[in-house]
Amino acid sequence: MIPVTIVTGFLGSGKTTLIARCLRDPAFGRTAVIVSEFGEVGLDHDLIAASDDKVLTLATGCLCCAVQTDLVRTLLDLWHQRRDQFDRVLIETSGLSDPAPVLQSLIGDADVAARYCVPAVVAVVDAVHGAATLAAHPEALHQAGLADRLLISKTDLLPLSDGLAATLDALNPAAPRSQAATCGGAELFADNAPAALAERLQRTPRAAPHDGIDTFTLLRDRPVPALALTLLLQALAEHCGARLLRLKGLVDLQEMPGRPAVVHGVRHVFSPPEFLDRWPSADRSTRIVLIAKGVPRHFPARLLDAIEAEVREETGESA
Repeated sequence: MIPVTIVTGFLGSGKTTLIARCLRDPAFGRTAVIVSEFGEVGLDHDLIAASDDKVLTLATGCLCCAVQTDLVRTLLDLWHQRRDQFDRVLIETSGLSDPAPVLQSLIGDADVAARYCVPAVVAVVDAVHGAATLAAHPEALHQAGLADRLLISKTDLLPLSDGLAATLDALNPAAPRSQAATCGGAELFADNAPAALAERLQRTPRAAPHDGIDTFTLLRDRPVPALALTLLLQALAEHCGARLLRLKGLVDLQEMPGRPAVVHGVRHVFSPPEFLDRWPSADRSTRIVLIAKGVPRHFPARLLDAIEAEVREETGESA
């Protein structure tokens, strides 16, 4: 499986600078970088070695390709035509885009899911203009709110302010935060392993609502029947839809003792569960983190309670 990282961030936040620097690391020479159009890349001219109209070959050994029709088709074309030339994928989103549709398209396509890992999302936040940007632009809120890791840029011009730090803490308390200037390729790909997700879920607090975006965790101490998990995800997709910005979790399934299931969802699209070989710690409880807008915080837990009770009754299992 090929690891995928989505680099997002508002206009001028420093995404391209970050990517260009990481690509210079010889350890990350076999990286495919996907962008909306070459004009948005801005990679230094000395990085470019050759072009075949669709794909630029960089002097570092990386590939840089434009989305020709849609992202799914671009990823599949890369796999079939150039699979021997890359080991990982970076996707740079437009500064005005919401990363949720990108996640949706990747986890919702069976062919992509069979070849690529569920993406990690890295958001670049500008220390100089970040607070004002988050206050004025919903796209920026979604970019930071959906991130697995937050990178703070331009700290050489202005240190991270207490106000911006508090905003990010409220918006996305689970995301580790570091300076973009010191981030390397290893950090960009640190969050797409299921074990890394499991470790983060163990320390995920609940965030206070921020401009309608709320983060909360659904917890269970006893194993969950597989049917109950399936019905829960179906119900959330049906009843929450676009309001469910992102879901990610580690689930103790009754039918798979000792092998926790890692689940991912974006709005109404969910990827097939991945199963770890073992629990990453002594904590074997189910933890599902939801990032939502306009979803009552008790709704998912009460929904799972009702579904579990019905499943257990149908199977003759005592509650």
